[in-house]
Amino acid sequence: MFGSVGVPELIIIFTIALIIFGPRKLPELGKSLGKSLAEFKRASNELKNTLDEEIRTEERRSAERQEPPRVAAAVDPIDDGVTHSTGTDRLAEVAAGLDCDLIVNVQGDEPLVTPAGFGSRLPAPSPMP
Repeated sequence: MFGSVGVPELIIIFTIALIIFGPRKLPELGKSLGKSLAEFKRASNELKNTLDEEIRTEERRSAERQEPPRVAAAVDPIDDGVTHSTGTDRLAEVAAGLDCDLIVNVQGDEPLVTPAGFGSRLPAPSPMP
């Protein structure tokens, strides 16, 4: 019904507007209509950009929630000749060099904790990048 508006239709619309509003008021109406359209376009672009940013933020949050923690591979004890006052100090030194989110320290003096038991409680480790 409202297909493309051609030159004859524009001439008719302009003539009707000229008759209704007069030659003095028509430029002011055109200017205010142009400003209104520009403001509407700016506001709609701003809304679109805000929505796009919120969608990207929510997708990042969702991806972070779905990503399982990275678990380091087993580390063999290393005798580097450095004496540490506690096992915790030695563990902290080794852990500082690992790129992971979770470190499990199972020592031989903890007989109730078996390494096989961790597999049922932790997600499978993701491959290191």
